[in-house]
Amino acid sequence: MSGDTVSVTGWGRTAPTAARLIRPRTYEEAATAVRTCGARGGIARGLGRAYGDAAQNAGGAVLDMTGLDRVHAIDADGGTVLCDAGVSLQRLMEVLLPLGWFVPVTPGTRHVTVGGAIGADIHGKNHHVSGSFSRHVLSLELLTADGGIRTVRPGTPLFDATAGGMGLTGVILTATLRLLPVETSYMSVDTERAADLDDLMARLTATDHRYRYSVAWIDLLARGAATGRAVLTRGDHAPLEALGTGTRAWRHPLAFRPRQGPAVPALGPALVPEGVLSRTSVGLFNEIWYRKAPRARAGELHRISAFFHPLDGVPHWNRIYGRAGFVQYQFVVGYGHEDTLRRIVHRVSERRCPSFLAVLKRFGDADPGWLSFPVPGWTLALDIPAGLPGLAAFLDELDEEVAAAGGRVYLAKDSRLRPDLLAAMYPRLDAFRALRAELDPNGVFTSDLSRRLNL
Repeated sequence: MSGDTVSVTGWGRTAPTAARLIRPRTYEEAATAVRTCGARGGIARGLGRAYGDAAQNAGGAVLDMTGLDRVHAIDADGGTVLCDAGVSLQRLMEVLLPLGWFVPVTPGTRHVTVGGAIGADIHGKNHHVSGSFSRHVLSLELLTADGGIRTVRPGTPLFDATAGGMGLTGVILTATLRLLPVETSYMSVDTERAADLDDLMARLTATDHRYRYSVAWIDLLARGAATGRAVLTRGDHAPLEALGTGTRAWRHPLAFRPRQGPAVPALGPALVPEGVLSRTSVGLFNEIWYRKAPRARAGELHRISAFFHPLDGVPHWNRIYGRAGFVQYQFVVGYGHEDTLRRIVHRVSERRCPSFLAVLKRFGDADPGWLSFPVPGWTLALDIPAGLPGLAAFLDELDEEVAAAGGRVYLAKDSRLRPDLLAAMYPRLDAFRALRAELDPNGVFTSDLSRRLNL
């Protein structure tokens, strides 16, 4: 239980720090780790898919919770599951899909633990319909700073501080989740192209209510009349009748067989020359991606893994950015602030940021978490190579625009936000700090993120 000192980083690989890594295998070992984590405190960590520094703790302890990964009970009639916080969404899909149930919310990767999903209050393509992950949590067990275990339910201050609280209220041990019934492991998908950003927003506003899931890929290198051109993909879970009798899919409608491609090797100068993700190469990729998409196609069947998690088919895809890593920048601005979104898209386009993973979605009603990211409005996420000259100053300017519009950036993806902007973005910040001070006066639960932003 003493743990080895290792280098820990987020998925963006931009800010590694050294910490003592502890791997508890029982709740008792987790409690012991919390009580003995030392002066620099500790923070829980799942599968490491937070892009920034939320699950890092320089000089302190990091609790790898993936050893606590049991599925305790499934109510196949009522549609609930009780599981350890270290269980991944992939594991839940493997167990639940054959029973006709699906996780209520999934982000762009299934390699996320249930504890991480609650701590970051993750969202997916269905937020406009289903909200974020914590909305489907019926209860959870939380290991607090004193080594005790509390049962926490929605509608309480502790639940609202924990959902989206980035692990700073305690270590989530178990959760009971409400599930979504499905007839198949396939999606019925509609795809169309939008000529520019205004065309895209008009299509989303007019017809998003018809779909459970909706997302748009945006070409952020396109300029002029094509600025913000996009491929819009929307869908819902396919009913059994859509599979066609006699087909393999019809014979095994709930089979979950995610495909996996070759891993991206550890990239260094010999394998990836400096500037491989240049404006030219990304521009070519974006052009091909946009042109190959149909102008309009309806009812195409996709596997669940292909629709929700296409990048999971390429292990370690984050290495494609080379040693410098990348910044995943995601913000939301409310409805009525479309001009802010337009300005930011134009600024990114004019600056020629080589981003080939840029997605726009619409959020529905806000969730109760005090530091939960989604609020009603438009959210744009984009990846940018961390070595781009002048990137820090440019993103600071975008942060200021977002804050001035009443928007916010996503803490689960952040590693560089200025702390003076945090209160403007998260108006419940003082309540979060007060509850945390009462619950954990000695700062047992600490991370690089919490130190940087004074959470």
